Amino acid sequence: MSAVIYPTTNLKATEQMVIERGEGVYVYDNQGKQYLEALSGLWCTGLGYGNRELIDCISEQLEKLSFTHMFGGKTHQPGIDLADKLAAMVPVKDAKVFFGNSGSDANDSHMKLLRYYFNAIGRPEKRKIITRERAYHGVTVAAGSLTSLPATLAHFDAPLDALGILRTDHPHYYRGAQGDESETQFVARICNNLEQLILREGPETIAAFIAEPITGASGVIVPPAGYYENVQALLNKYDILFWADEVITGFGRTGNLFGCETVNIQQPDQMTFAKQLSSAYYPISASIIRGDMYEAMIEPSAEVGVFGHGYTYSGHPVACAAALKTLEIYQRDGLYDNAATQGEYLQQRFAQLSNMEHVGEARGAGLIAAVELVEDKASKTPAVDMAKRATQLCQDNGLIVRNVAGNALAVCPPLIINRQQIDEIVDKLKLAIEQAA
Repeated sequence: MSAVIYPTTNLKATEQMVIERGEGVYVYDNQGKQYLEALSGLWCTGLGYGNRELIDCISEQLEKLSFTHMFGGKTHQPGIDLADKLAAMVPVKDAKVFFGNSGSDANDSHMKLLRYYFNAIGRPEKRKIITRERAYHGVTVAAGSLTSLPATLAHFDAPLDALGILRTDHPHYYRGAQGDESETQFVARICNNLEQLILREGPETIAAFIAEPITGASGVIVPPAGYYENVQALLNKYDILFWADEVITGFGRTGNLFGCETVNIQQPDQMTFAKQLSSAYYPISASIIRGDMYEAMIEPSAEVGVFGHGYTYSGHPVACAAALKTLEIYQRDGLYDNAATQGEYLQQRFAQLSNMEHVGEARGAGLIAAVELVEDKASKTPAVDMAKRATQLCQDNGLIVRNVAGNALAVCPPLIINRQQIDEIVDKLKLAIEQAA
């Protein structure tokens, strides 16, 4: 075994596969075996592997300016251009952009920006954050505290109380409905629970509500119709900001430019991006806030002499150039439209899997989907061991998927996927489930 401490890995089961190269939607291990990478790495390689135009762009920027920072009044054109491009794309009013390196640090930055903002406007008590059960927002100390998956909290002693983290219901009707509750009744109940939480804590103490429009690591949960409309009505009523974590759902993934559009979230106050922003060819993230929030922070920073937050690689010029080129390719090559068209076909093929004996639910939107495996449909008992076996069998069959939420298998293929390759994903997935059962 090597000296690596591996991320999000069973430390008794490391170095199970060595990926050596990638091309298009396929990767190859060090034995030469081909796998269709149906999760885009970690929900991120929108352009697939080996995009020569993007590689050349990165190489050219490295030769021109391999690094400069954005501290103390210094800047560079790729960073300015990327911020302006994102500001023009997002549904955030008069958007301002802070750059980081990962979705986790982008959400950390948002927490600091919130505190800075509310201190600046004389409301320091407004600091609590509402997250949801089964949420995933990263693994740093603050972002990991916003995450609600057991493995990311166990043994780490996350400072939940110190950070003011509150939790409300997840919007998964299949798992959360009580009795013969309809979707409308389910939404009404969990939104009432949210309102009661707000009233118990005091709305004057709550800064924001954070949500992935459609979740990823918790099992690709697509909320029922009306959920976000009800949530936003409550947040507006109690003067609480809406924070959309689009690290997975941004840039075409759900069949629309942003996941907010797919699930009818109107004009969020904050947005988080990473992953597909550069198709994962270079690490970069973006924390986006309303313009008036930024304006309120200018004078306090001048009083101190500096806005005291930033990373060495914030707005790295190569990362910004990579992101600009990625966004250009997405738009120029019609990949948002391809995601919508191929995503519709993927959802049709996944819906067919619902007829399988051990598939309790097939769900998703656009080019992100999951099947939840159960021991039997009547009891909905999670088939955790079967899901683990099926994940390994997919790999044996030349398909990479991800086992999430214990008993679900998720896919999130590159935006360049075609119909034949979607058939390959679903056919191999179906075979693996049959073999596992």
